[in-house]
Amino acid sequence: MFDHVEAFYRPSSVQEALRLLRGAGRGGRFVAGSTDVAVQADRSIRVLVDITQLGLDYIRRKGDTWHIGATTTMAAIENSPAMQALADGILAKAAATCGSVQNRNMATVGGNLANASPAADTATPLLALDAVVVLAASRGRNRIRLSEFFLGPHKTVLNGALLTEIEIPEPPRGGRIGFSFQKLGRAEPDISVVSVAAGLQVDRQGRCQWAHIALGAVAPRPLRARYAESLLLRRKLDDTLLDRACDEVALEAHPITDIRASAEYRREMSRVLARRALVECVERAG
Repeated sequence: MFDHVEAFYRPSSVQEALRLLRGAGRGGRFVAGSTDVAVQADRSIRVLVDITQLGLDYIRRKGDTWHIGATTTMAAIENSPAMQALADGILAKAAATCGSVQNRNMATVGGNLANASPAADTATPLLALDAVVVLAASRGRNRIRLSEFFLGPHKTVLNGALLTEIEIPEPPRGGRIGFSFQKLGRAEPDISVVSVAAGLQVDRQGRCQWAHIALGAVAPRPLRARYAESLLLRRKLDDTLLDRACDEVALEAHPITDIRASAEYRREMSRVLARRALVECVERAG
């Protein structure tokens, strides 16, 4: 499987890891759980830089922001009481569907995002949570919104940088907030055919204060359905409005036909899952 790899390094600092990757050129890859690299069997890879010794395995809160290290495993997120409580547990639920138990014990949240699959399980809940990613490069660190991180299938803004952390702002206080994660696959641990994550807040009159709707596996990259979100703002949530928003979700999707589903089926299921997600959000918001 890795007979083409010529060198394997395990650095003890982020700067050392970046230096090793620069030295490897186009043939270098950062790895942690290696669950994506192993199945891709990319024979252009010549050097692996293991980042599991960089102290990036943590879940902690600072002020009103949750910080998750890039090498935190899916199993750790799935079983974290803090993540089970945050935003109705949508990130923990997504992590729990990310492959088999064995896979979740190895796969990391940073790897899931850096691999940039349009169907990445943690991408949609993190987009719905307005997550920010922290990138380390030779010239220092910078923070960007996750919505700006993905460029296309397996393409990101990294360009040799290392994703070190995910930041999740605590949802606004004041109650009447609900979140939902919906995934369609042949079986729960399978790669998603369509996934939707949503969150919203309603006031005492039932009007929507804000809404986030994220889609996965229906476009070249995970995305927010911005226009569908805007349709809900400052309006009373009823069946007619939800249907209209979900119709717009289907229009904002740009799916392809592949071995797992047709484009038409994905588009229709994006509407169906968005409806389920929004209804669950409204119920949880009271």
